[in-house]
Amino acid sequence: MARIAGVNIPTDKQVWISLTYLYGVGTKNSYDILAKAKVDPSKRVNALSDDEVASIRNVIDAGVLVEGDLRRQVSLNIKRLMDLGCYRGLRHRRGLPVRGQSTHSNARTRKGPRGSRVKK
Repeated sequence: MARIAGVNIPTDKQVWISLTYLYGVGTKNSYDILAKAKVDPSKRVNALSDDEVASIRNVIDAGVLVEGDLRRQVSLNIKRLMDLGCYRGLRHRRGLPVRGQSTHSNARTRKGPRGSRVKK
């Protein structure tokens, strides 16, 4: 089982798909990483040699922000917005949608379940 950036990636899938299991790595990043590491994207992870896995690891360590570091950066960015008191920060604080979505009839995912209504 290949372990990259502290995550066990699936061994029975193609390399480009397995790399997307890392937080912060999508399809395009995956192909870019494999191009820099000179590894065939359609190859299966269990068919990779140790040198190829090491080269993928080196490319990710050298230039791609993934997993813990990226999560930390995102949370610090959100915390900064909340401390500034800007509009986006206030929306984060209140647990409401941040990017201009309507909240009249939707946004249940962000707002949580409906409160109980008291009949008069």
